[in-house]
Amino acid sequence: MANSVSELKSSAIDQRDAYLKGLVQIVRAAVPEDLGLEEVRSRAASFLNEQTFPSTRQEDWRFTDLSAMLSIDFTAAGEATAAEADMAHLRLPETAGAQVVIVNGQVHTGLSQLDNLPQGVGVGSLRQHPDLAAKVGERLATASGSHEVFTALNTVGFQDAVVIWLPRNVVVETPIQMIYVSQAGETPVVVQPRCLVVAESGSALTLIEDFWGDSSAAGPFTNAVTELWLDPNAQLTHSRIQREGAGTFHIGKTVVTQARDSQYLGTAVDFGARLARHNWEIYQTGEQTTTKLYGLAAITATQQADTHSLVALSHPHGTVEQDHKAIVDGRAHSVFNGRMAVAQKAQLTSASQLNRNLLLSDKARVDTKPQLEIVADNVKCAHGATVSQLQADEIFYLQSRGISAAAAQRLLIYGFAMEILERIEVETLRSRLAETITQWT
Repeated sequence: MANSVSELKSSAIDQRDAYLKGLVQIVRAAVPEDLGLEEVRSRAASFLNEQTFPSTRQEDWRFTDLSAMLSIDFTAAGEATAAEADMAHLRLPETAGAQVVIVNGQVHTGLSQLDNLPQGVGVGSLRQHPDLAAKVGERLATASGSHEVFTALNTVGFQDAVVIWLPRNVVVETPIQMIYVSQAGETPVVVQPRCLVVAESGSALTLIEDFWGDSSAAGPFTNAVTELWLDPNAQLTHSRIQREGAGTFHIGKTVVTQARDSQYLGTAVDFGARLARHNWEIYQTGEQTTTKLYGLAAITATQQADTHSLVALSHPHGTVEQDHKAIVDGRAHSVFNGRMAVAQKAQLTSASQLNRNLLLSDKARVDTKPQLEIVADNVKCAHGATVSQLQADEIFYLQSRGISAAAAQRLLIYGFAMEILERIEVETLRSRLAETITQWT
């Protein structure tokens, strides 16, 4: 038994160190022997050996407490099964023939449909096509931001990876849909999906990532990493939807590397999970690069949704627009930390960032921290944050037009959310998410 505060602190640190090392051992042991990439995994393991499991003492985790995970003995996800009936409600008609199904981090070829892609576009499983390892070696796990605990944990132990490779000047008209399914087992499992997208110069793609999970109370720990490489003049429209089960811990990383004249439009929506954290990092590595980020979190009960974003601008004439919204009910907790770093060379940058939060309960909580770090002296940058409730006069106005108080509240929430959802270009997906909002309160 500890006899002092220092001993208690030491005991807590030791527990977190041991827990992280245990996770590393579990996931690394489950990697298929023929998957390769040992050098990449060894570098990540060496980094993790010097790290500890995150705590609220760390600035990046100050508002998000992962202590509940320390009492759960996760095991590595094994082979999982799924039926076509399980996919029907997730498939989008606009993506027919361009759908990849990933069950517990492994590509399910029987459920995937890839017969509607232009010639030359490569979409494949690294596990089923190990020859891809040589092709992706210069890109996989080499983007900035790889030195982070959960990203490195995924690198050490992912059991498969989806690779999407767009040749020069190829425009993919059909959106590609990634359906990630996390299934709980007899014991809680660690699920580690990995995706690498390389859009060569002049290519264009619409990508949808849809995370769907088991509703079991003993849900899995999903630790997902997506790396997006945009070469000069490439365009990527990206939607990331997270609606996993109520017992799931979901930690995701999206890292985007943009070369000159490239355009990235990303929309991230968080509805599910017990605790969801999305680390969204964009690195502008060339001139005249355009980045647009839109986010929506709608949470209730005791859920927590945490968005940490970074946009690093290092070249002139960069453009960034970010709008993140949260709807928070019950005892839920929303966190937003948005950082824009404008380097000395990034002259003539135009950047704006706004975080807007709607509280529906006096028990709900919001922590918001928009940040601008500007070294350049010839820029146009602005940021802001608001936290508010539904306005009584707005509800009264709608009631005076014959709308009930409950319907008026739903209408206002719907309007608040749709400013983000309308950014999603795929109509069926946008409609389904909008329907979720109408039924949410």
